Amino acid sequence: MDRRKYDGDRDLKEAGEWKRHGAQALWALLTNSYLVGFMQGKIYRGKLKNLCVPGLNCYSCPGALGSCPIGAMQAVIGNWNFKFSFYAAGFLMFVGALLGRFVCGWLCPFGLIQDLLHKIPFPKKVGTFHGDRLLRKLKYVILAVFVILLPMFLVDILGQGAPYFCKLICPAGTLEGGIPLVMFHESMRNALGWLYAWKTALLAVTVLLSIVIYRPFCKYICPLGAVYSVFNPVSVFRYRVDEARCTGCGVCEKVCKMQVDPAKNANHPECIRCGACKKSCPVKAIK
Repeated sequence: MDRRKYDGDRDLKEAGEWKRHGAQALWALLTNSYLVGFMQGKIYRGKLKNLCVPGLNCYSCPGALGSCPIGAMQAVIGNWNFKFSFYAAGFLMFVGALLGRFVCGWLCPFGLIQDLLHKIPFPKKVGTFHGDRLLRKLKYVILAVFVILLPMFLVDILGQGAPYFCKLICPAGTLEGGIPLVMFHESMRNALGWLYAWKTALLAVTVLLSIVIYRPFCKYICPLGAVYSVFNPVSVFRYRVDEARCTGCGVCEKVCKMQVDPAKNANHPECIRCGACKKSCPVKAIK
């Protein structure tokens, strides 16, 4: 391949990548634009908080205008008489059926953070490893146990379950909500205990892994990604491969950071619709 053509193609791919990051950043700003919250360390409690946003965006973030669908589901799933539980479930199904994991690639603020962390230079980036495929099933276990079963059956006297995933695991909540609120409130700093230390450690591990592994939280932990992945093959927005045009060169598989082979399964559950395969295809077979 001509060197100048290779460099030009690479520049186009990088430009497309930063265009996606720009869309991610814009959406993150729009959904976290309650600036007073950042200045005063307060959580927005207006009517917009009754609405869910598509991506993983912590309810307790001082700037958040909407609710995280995973957090909303946990908060009310223990009480089947509460209509909001049906709204949260319906919202997840609607977004999944419409976009699939496009949300993960283009709209999730924590996805953007992992994308940027992975751009930090490191001697040896890890694409895949022994046990990687099995470990990716962990997010479905977390969805079933921490988002559905525990909040459903471990409830208080009012029939309300605790948001166990948010409380015990979610590093996005620690970064977006826990750390900012603790910084603003001395009373919270004085009450810190093992749970805050545990979640801060999980966040630190996630940050370090994100430098070496592309989107480890999305691949192995995120229950929202687990929900949307189910809809990837049937969502309205999905990829199509022109088999008559495809040459089987394998370029699309090589550029996929989620280790998907688009030529074999363009709508694999792990695909986050980043568009890298589409941009890299030399014969434009992916649409």
